[in-house]
Parts: sequence; C-alpha cells; structure tokens
Amino acid sequence: MASQDHVQQARRAVGGRAQFSSSRPSVKGPAFAKYRSRAARDLACILELNSSVVSWDCSSPPLVTELGEHFPDFRMQDTDGGWWLLDAPDRELPCSAETLMDAAVAQGHRYRLVGSSEIYDGFRLRNARDLLRYAGYSVSLGDRVRLLSALDEHGSLPFADCLRAIRETQPVAALASLILQGFVEVELDDGLIGPETMVRRIRA
Repeated sequence: MASQDHVQQARRAVGGRAQFSSSRPSVKGPAFAKYRSRAARDLACILELNSSVVSWDCSSPPLVTELGEHFPDFRMQDTDGGWWLLDAPDRELPCSAETLMDAAVAQGHRYRLVGSSEIYDGFRLRNARDLLRYAGYSVSLGDRVRLLSALDEHGSLPFADCLRAIRETQPVAALASLILQGFVEVELDDGLIGPETMVRRIRA
C-alpha cells in the first residue's frame, strides 16, 4: 500500500515509537505531516473524506492531567465550528478517556478516542486512499461545468458515464479531485469505487 499512497515510512527515535512521514497532497490537512503510527495515518485519510470535517492537523495542544501532559494525535475543526482532539485507536492512553475528555473541555475542546471500526470496517479507507492520490489535481473549468451540468440534468450518473463528460483533463483524476473538493459525492462504504458507482452533485 505504501507505494500507492506515496507514504514514506521513516523510523526515528521519537518516544520509542515509529513515526511515519507523508508528503501526499491534502485537502483538509497539512501538505506534509508526521504521524505517530500507521493507525494515525489511516485516521487522517478518514478525516479527509469526512464531510463534517473542515480541517485537521497533527499539532495538538497538550491535555494536562494529574498524570502529566498528553498530546493527542490530531486537532480537528468540524463544520459547526467546534474543535476536537482525537487519538487513533492504537493509542495507549496515560489515563482514562473520561479524564482526557474533562481536560479537553477545560481547554475549550472536545476529546475522542476513535474506534477501530470507524477506520477499518467497510471500504471507506481503501476508497479514501485511492481518491487522495489525486488531491491537488487541477480540473479545467470546462470539465467541471460539463460534469455538473450533466448531473443537474440526470440527478445522478454512474462513475463511468461521468468520465465521458470530462474531455480536457485526465478523466479519473479530474473526477476524483472534484469528489475531494466537495463538488460531487459517491458512496464510500458499500464497496470499492467502480464503473457503476453512482455520482451525485453536492449543493451548498
């Protein structure tokens, strides 16, 4: 998988844990990020495709408890303007999650230890990895207008039919980029994205 998502695995002496660096283009996060673990990197992929997430980064403020400071894996802002501190499911916590929740509230945040099933159940992670290969890809105005006009006319179209509306740029890359930018959406959980996957326009 590493060759597909352009992740370079760099093992460093950081608290005795492996640290994974990624220079993969991002839509909602930093262009270059260092992750504590593979699970944290996978959670970042999920955050990128979550429509309720506005932005995320790996520079979380510390949560101060009686047992010391704890630095969560991510700081995330949601569409309601709320700020969250998140840990990937493989994180060993220095105290109970409830204690960290209380510490986060005292600092104007909310805290959550993300469950493994939210990342690894279903097909969302694999689809996210496929789509994120095209983050930052530039889509021509003509292709964007043609595709959105076709979706306005038909309501929704199979992925393969949408590709035919794209003439000026690389079709798969262009459609993936429009999904990541929030112009159109596809079902990410039911199966791998394929020719028959339905594409719908997102309206603000």
